[in-house]
Amino acid sequence: MNKKALAILMRARMRPNHLTNFALSPISNELNQILSNSHGNRSGENGEHHAMEHGKETLNHQRSFEVVRESLHSVISMNKTEVGDSVLNEFLEGYCSLSFENRRKLLLTLAKEYDLNRAQVRELIKQYLGLQPPGSEAQSGGVADEGFLSTFYRIERNLRHSLKPVYETLFERLNTHPEGLKFLTIIRADILSILTEGNIASLRALDSYLKEKLTTWLSPAALELHQITWDDPASLLEKIVFYEAVHPISNLIDLKRRLGVGRRCFGYFHSAIPREPLIFIEVALLKNIAETIQEVLWDNPPIAESEATCALFYSISSTQPGLAGINLGKFLIKRVITLVKIDMPHISVFATLSPIPGFMQWLLSKLASQSKLAKAEDISRSPADRSGLTFYENILEPEEERALIDSSGDLASGKSGMEIMLNLLTPTTHEWTNSDKLLSALKPPLMRLCARYLLQEKKRGKALDSVANFHLQNGAMVQRINWMADQSEKGLNQSAGIMVNYVYRPENIEEYAQLYFSKGHIHSSYDVKRYIQPVLENESKDSLL
Repeated sequence: MNKKALAILMRARMRPNHLTNFALSPISNELNQILSNSHGNRSGENGEHHAMEHGKETLNHQRSFEVVRESLHSVISMNKTEVGDSVLNEFLEGYCSLSFENRRKLLLTLAKEYDLNRAQVRELIKQYLGLQPPGSEAQSGGVADEGFLSTFYRIERNLRHSLKPVYETLFERLNTHPEGLKFLTIIRADILSILTEGNIASLRALDSYLKEKLTTWLSPAALELHQITWDDPASLLEKIVFYEAVHPISNLIDLKRRLGVGRRCFGYFHSAIPREPLIFIEVALLKNIAETIQEVLWDNPPIAESEATCALFYSISSTQPGLAGINLGKFLIKRVITLVKIDMPHISVFATLSPIPGFMQWLLSKLASQSKLAKAEDISRSPADRSGLTFYENILEPEEERALIDSSGDLASGKSGMEIMLNLLTPTTHEWTNSDKLLSALKPPLMRLCARYLLQEKKRGKALDSVANFHLQNGAMVQRINWMADQSEKGLNQSAGIMVNYVYRPENIEEYAQLYFSKGHIHSSYDVKRYIQPVLENESKDSLL
């Protein structure tokens, strides 16, 4: 193993798990020691000494919080010319040294005490409403009219200024610091973590404002697209290993394969966060759209690139938790499609092989609720009688239910096909995958229900599945669902091994995205639609594409 390979392996293994504790480059090694000590285990001390030390530690943390709070106030309140890197460094270092609980207190302080001045806003609105709007009769174009209008402009300008929260000053000034953008993503990651505990209105408003700022600062014009290769520094490659979120990179051979012949990896970079991609996408060059992830990850040797007709996006990973909800992936996919079309004109198909992370959770919940309802109603009648019950839905077709009852054997029991299906799919041992008979019985209902989940199950008018929503809002269509496409434990737990191909047609991307955004319309192929709706005899496949 050469030095570069060893460096990648060691760094990836040693990289910390808590992303928000990353050290910033201006911060000394002493900060890392502080962070390390804050998580240390002091179990070796006796009770009395531990109590004394705990008291000191609590006091030190409190002092630390007050110091950082003062530092925060200084950054916001000082004159713009007085705020240099040293003042910003003090706040950055102080914030990173805080425990998560004290970060929470500081962010709540920021959200509530440095919000906009609502009394001032009300007063300006009162002044504005008290003005008599210029009417057509008064508009003579003279100097008096200009003076009258200047009052409107002045109050409108003051109103715009007063509607900006005070904490905007903090964000703007941090963004001028060499490490400020990275630090702002850390702050937002903390905000999002706190919001998972409860919906705090002031903190939600703070998050919304910071998200808008980050979206502006990370516009496509400010980002650089870079093709990541094996020749890049080990420090960059180890980040690819660490951040890969869809299909973990198992070893250095796997990494080298993903960056080698027949493969591409592209990342979006920002000058304020050098040597670290904000988001990256992995691409396989294939003859046809892949049906299983195994053929993508273990295609060895790959086909000659000149024979490829399909660019398959099989993994897209974001590296910054603080950028959640900012759709950099949309711009990345479009840029990559454009670049591939220029470099390889023979590539005509742009598709994905994507996971369906919410399918099993939805399905098991559906099966459990319906089975529970059936038991509560003491259903001992025929399926026809059951269908008349309010809220009851047998999500299995009669032939699917019969096949499951006949095939279950000793692996699962139940009074109905849904109960048998629930008992088969719930265990994480996935024993059903070892039975050809069960695979045959489960395939029709699982594929049909997966198509229903992708095309019909929605939240606020958009696809319930997060990955489906991502690609559909970017202008893709649902092309095909694939049986046993990912037989890893993760794949079976998420979607019973089913994966989906989304296709990006460059000429339709904007149209599809607009229809999905405005009406929630999901474009899909005949092959997917046939699972959930009867096909008319005179309806051709082409008319459904």
